[in-house]
Amino acid sequence: MTEPSPRYTLLGRLLAAVLSLTLAACGGVPQDGAGDDITSTQEAPLASVRLRLMAANITSGNLQSYDPGEGIRIFQGTKPDVVMIQEFNYGDNSASAIRGFVNTAFGSSFSYYREAGAQIPNGIISRYPIIASGEWDDTQVTNRDFAWARIDVPGPKDLWVVSVHLLTADATTRNTEASNLVNFIKSNIPTGDYLAIGGDLNTDSRSESCFTTFAQVVTTSSPYPADRNGNTNTNAARAKPYDHVLVDSDLRAYQTSTVIGSSSFSAGLVADTRVYSPLADISPAQSADSGATNMQHMGVIKDFLIPSDTTTTGVTVTSPNGGESWVVGSSHAITWTASGVTNVKVEYTLNGSTWTVLTSSTSASTGSYTWTVPSTATTTARVRVSDASNSAITDTSNAAFTLTTSTGGGSAVVFINEVLANEAGSDVNGEFVELVNSGGAAADLSGWTVSDSTGVKHTFASGTTLAAGAAIVVFGGSSGIPSGLTNAVAATTGTLALGNSGDTVTVKNASGTTVNTTTYTSSLAGTDGVSMNRSPDGSSSGSFVLHTTLSSASTSPGKRVSGSAF
Repeated sequence: MTEPSPRYTLLGRLLAAVLSLTLAACGGVPQDGAGDDITSTQEAPLASVRLRLMAANITSGNLQSYDPGEGIRIFQGTKPDVVMIQEFNYGDNSASAIRGFVNTAFGSSFSYYREAGAQIPNGIISRYPIIASGEWDDTQVTNRDFAWARIDVPGPKDLWVVSVHLLTADATTRNTEASNLVNFIKSNIPTGDYLAIGGDLNTDSRSESCFTTFAQVVTTSSPYPADRNGNTNTNAARAKPYDHVLVDSDLRAYQTSTVIGSSSFSAGLVADTRVYSPLADISPAQSADSGATNMQHMGVIKDFLIPSDTTTTGVTVTSPNGGESWVVGSSHAITWTASGVTNVKVEYTLNGSTWTVLTSSTSASTGSYTWTVPSTATTTARVRVSDASNSAITDTSNAAFTLTTSTGGGSAVVFINEVLANEAGSDVNGEFVELVNSGGAAADLSGWTVSDSTGVKHTFASGTTLAAGAAIVVFGGSSGIPSGLTNAVAATTGTLALGNSGDTVTVKNASGTTVNTTTYTSSLAGTDGVSMNRSPDGSSSGSFVLHTTLSSASTSPGKRVSGSAF
């Protein structure tokens, strides 16, 4: 086969446009390339664009399709730019059905390619225009082939991606498939462009011979993407590394942490909704989605900051951007987008004129900084994010937001903030449940109860109150209360006896109405002496994560994860 030209001439660009329009007729919709609205711009060497690649065999249900919707929600929550998708079936598989699936899961501006005539086809879905696509024969299987696409990503290079689904038979067969695919790649893809191979390799281990074969064209070395708990395996049972995003050395040089909301995954993410937290960051994905009936595997994500073909640079504050109302002492994420900026300075003001520095320099690519709101009420708060090396490149909240305290009125908001179910050693008196009131008024806890799945473990004494912005901790026994901790009580039944393999903790008021409840699994209670804590800390909407992911300390009963007082 004739090798394509390494780069476009002007004529090549025109031909690419024609190909893109042709592709649109069969499902792919090219994008106009418009970028984010950048508040302040000036000339810079080259801006960087975040590129999120995902390998996804995340069908569920009984038909190896995306009809049940769990996979769709995962796509919507993780927001990939380019997906190498397997088992690309939806509805009656007509052009209108597939287009509808792409519109719902990604957006109407995304392009796609889906191989024809396959029972469980491979495909590619892209935010950027697909300018050429097709399939190469996989001689080892009859119901799918290797699907490939050439994508016009921002910058001076194109991105070639290949969606693969190797056979489950044995490692020798998979290596044959890998050898055939490597030959196709060497014959057809210019070495000067980016390359990614992604999908379901069905590999039992990372030492299989196919990885040595693939290493001729892509990098296969660690570090590997992992879930919130550090598990790098991707099959349904989370015991084998089936799924991969493998890129060539040119693209690997631009790999960066995968940042979603307030979370950062240095080597990329294995997207398992059952352990992901805070789950709100990947809404509308639901906790049970990755464990749905016949869910194939976990999606695998890697992020890259590639040079773009624009010379503009800037930052834009995305939250808080005006109108929010946050309780003093609570934790929230300040978020922004940045282009062509390496590090940013983050500040806030309570009066609109005096600015306080939160950090003089933090990586712009993270797009997030967790802020513990100061203890002063105001209606004129704003945040400002600037290029750390050039203060002229800056953006401020579009409008003021509010910080409220207990003197500002409102209602109490009491919730479970931290739980230690697996005490250090064997002294169950050390187990505890921490309650926090993030509302604007004190809560009367008289007659309130703390229960687990077996029954009531503690009843608060008459006259017990929990001030706004404060915490109280219920320990299994009085001997478990740390010396000097005054905002703590011992369980009235003499024990909490929380389950290490999973349990449900519930707080009810004196009328028996559930105020807050949480169900945890062994993944959050399996480590001796390590508690589970809301992330962000002190936020009633935060999801539970291991305390050690938020702090070097194992627990912080009655205090913030930082060790400071509530």
